Amino acid sequence: MPPPDPIADSVRRRAVLAKLPRISRLDGTAIRVLLVDDEDTLTTLVSLALSYEGWLVDVAHTGQDALRAYRANRPDVIILDIMLPDTDGLSVLRHLRDNGSSTPTLFLTARDSVDDRIIGLTAGGDDYMTKPFNLEELVARLRGLLRRAVQAAPDDGSRLVVGDLSLDETSYQVRRGETDIMLTTTEFDLLRYFMRNPMRVLSRAQILDEVWNYDFAGRASIVDLYVSYLRKKIDADRAPMLQTVRGVGYLLRAAE
Repeated sequence: MPPPDPIADSVRRRAVLAKLPRISRLDGTAIRVLLVDDEDTLTTLVSLALSYEGWLVDVAHTGQDALRAYRANRPDVIILDIMLPDTDGLSVLRHLRDNGSSTPTLFLTARDSVDDRIIGLTAGGDDYMTKPFNLEELVARLRGLLRRAVQAAPDDGSRLVVGDLSLDETSYQVRRGETDIMLTTTEFDLLRYFMRNPMRVLSRAQILDEVWNYDFAGRASIVDLYVSYLRKKIDADRAPMLQTVRGVGYLLRAAE
C-alpha cells in the first residue's frame, strides 16, 4: 500500500469543505474562533481548515494566553484542549462561565473515557471530540454549535430573527412570537444592534458608540435605562432574552 499523500489529502479536504455553504456573523463579518492547544502541528492544521471557511482563528497555547485572547477578541466559538501546560481547559472554561461567558465551546482532548466527557460537559462545554479527529467533522460540529447558540439568521436583506423575536428593518415591525411590539426609535435602534450581534456581550461603551454615536457626556447609565425599557417590552411575561453580564455589559440570546 502506498504511503499517504499529504498534498492529496489537503486537496481533498479543501474540496469537501468548499461544498459547505459559508456562514458568517449577522453583520457579514467573519466568524472568529479561539483555538487553545499546545500542539503546534494541530493548531496549524486546524487553523488552515477553518481558514477555508473564511473564519478568523486566534491561537493560544496556554490557559492564561487563552483568557487574554478571549478578552481581546471575544470569539464566536472556542476549541479548547483539556490538557494545557499551565492549567487545564476545564478550569479555563469555568473561569469564563463564572464571568458571564456563554460562548459555545468544544473540548478537544486525548482523553476518551465516559467520565472525562461528563466532566467536560458539566464544566460548561457544549461538545467533545477526542484526538485523533477528522477535520471535516470538527468543522461540521463547530457549524452546528454556532447555529444552535445563535439561533439567528437574516431571512432576507431586512429581517433579523433571534429565537422567537423578529425585527424588520424596512417596516420597523418587531414581533415576539405572535405579539407585535411597539418601540420608540431609540429602542428600535438598540434592539437592532443587539440582534445584529446575538450571543455577544456588548459593553456600555460599545452600545453608546453604536446607538447614540457619541458617549452621551460619559453617562453610560443611559444604556441601563434603555435596556430596562426594552426588557419591559420584549421580555414581559416571557422567558427573558436580554441578559446582564455583571461588570461587562449585556447580551441577547434566544430564550431557553
